[in-house]
Amino acid sequence: MTNRLVLTLLFGFLSPLLAIDTAQPELPTAALCVGKVAVRAEVADDDTERTTGLMFRESLPADSGMLFVMPSTGPAGFWMKNTLIPLSIAYIGPDGTILEIHDMQPKSEKAIRSTFPTISYALEMTQGWFAKNNIWPGEHVSGLPPLPRE
Repeated sequence: MTNRLVLTLLFGFLSPLLAIDTAQPELPTAALCVGKVAVRAEVADDDTERTTGLMFRESLPADSGMLFVMPSTGPAGFWMKNTLIPLSIAYIGPDGTILEIHDMQPKSEKAIRSTFPTISYALEMTQGWFAKNNIWPGEHVSGLPPLPRE
């Protein structure tokens, strides 16, 4: 079931992806605190929003990003298909702890998979944002929306 979830997140929505050719409208936001840094994050919490993500966006405002609320806790994998902005992604556990951070390259279809099997959230910020703000694995994120019931 866990592998199937990862495959669904990565490839399960290919037919809608083929039809996507513009950025999705801005999503509702959450005020997060990543370590001690305030962040405004659009919240992608359904399949279509997660699948579309930041595709076709040309920029992000300072200290802004996209928070992905996973449908269930498990391993995660993200790619950058049709994503123009270089991003860094933090994989976050259910308690709000950043477990790992990865840089991602624009337009890459190579999946960046989590090492940890307990990912509940993912936060995408402009590439280098976490390092610039001295945010590393082990840091806490507060203000996260509730997780869906599994």
